[in-house]
Amino acid sequence: MITRPYYIEILKKYRNVPLVKILAGVRRCGKSTIFEMLREDLIKDGISENHIIEMRYTSENFEDGMTHKDMYNEIKNKITDDDCYYLLLDEVQEINGWEKAINSLLESENTDIYVTGSNSKLMSSEISTYLSGRYIQIPVYTLSFAEYLDFKKSSNKTQKDLLNEYIRQGGFPITAISNFDEQSIYQIVEGIYNSVITNDITKRHNISNFDLFNRVVKYVVENVGKTFSANAIVKFLKSEGRSLSVEAVYNYLEWLEKAFVIYRCRRYDLQGKSVLKTQEKFYLADASLKYCTMGFNPKSVAAMLENIVYFELRRKGYEVYIGKNETKEIDFVAVRRDERVYVQVCRNLPEESDREIANLLEIRDHYPKYVVTIDELAAGNINGIKIVHLADFLLMSDY
Repeated sequence: MITRPYYIEILKKYRNVPLVKILAGVRRCGKSTIFEMLREDLIKDGISENHIIEMRYTSENFEDGMTHKDMYNEIKNKITDDDCYYLLLDEVQEINGWEKAINSLLESENTDIYVTGSNSKLMSSEISTYLSGRYIQIPVYTLSFAEYLDFKKSSNKTQKDLLNEYIRQGGFPITAISNFDEQSIYQIVEGIYNSVITNDITKRHNISNFDLFNRVVKYVVENVGKTFSANAIVKFLKSEGRSLSVEAVYNYLEWLEKAFVIYRCRRYDLQGKSVLKTQEKFYLADASLKYCTMGFNPKSVAAMLENIVYFELRRKGYEVYIGKNETKEIDFVAVRRDERVYVQVCRNLPEESDREIANLLEIRDHYPKYVVTIDELAAGNINGIKIVHLADFLLMSDY
């Protein structure tokens, strides 16, 4: 098993803190493996194996129905003394009312609780009612480039080759851990994609017109890294002779978000210092989700570079926005407490450099500013703007 120490360090920080640790992310992004790593880390730190309770809740295992009371009683019966028990509960959203069982265990037993989930039921409004102020959500993403290099360290490939692979093949752990060819990787990811779309969204929300829903999904996938609105999708569908309400589009986008397939990036007005509610962008949980459904197209690489940088900023704990500076756009304004980073992403320099650098130079503050590119000859500093190769940017410990 290849470890992902980033997540273990986060979980260590919250160990024995009376909060439910919720690991949430798209299917197959590695949540269950993180639990395996957590179990090993607990044992290494002297926790007895019989005080680690692991439960996996899948729809296949509970077709006859399992209530939150059944869940509570099953776990309660495994607790036989007053010492602390560590509960590792995988895919809890399959149990209706799971948060009630977790709340009871948190209040009545000496427990340290960790749960995972990969769809909208995990983050239902009931959490606010039963676990208000007593949980921390830890987002789990597919592999970072640094993790990808770790997974591939026995491959004898150069960092340049591995970066190209990462851009084209994405970072799902299940595909990175083996030496699949590109077509096989896309087939595996397509299976993950179909499982999410079918099980986590279509069935759960009783979507009757799957073809229309799927066309909306394809529109979002096609337009990763571009600003658009629900009205734009409605107009596009109308041009194809299809009819869908703006409200339905909003629902579809929300369900895709709650299944962790897409992530919404809002616009931030640098002049008015406010978050805008129009012309948002959406990014895919992994670049391979685009290529598995539409095939690899070199013309889409620029948008997927943005996709990769967006998630790297999120992994480092930043809230990420599109920057609006009067009529100019900054690809990313990343905010973390009192820190801020500005990032422009472009495929090649110098063709695109004048615009990218000029937009950044118009921002009159002292925060770091970067242009990130895959141009191998581009590196340096222009009037305080750092020109950085994508690989170097992804491997920085911080900015």
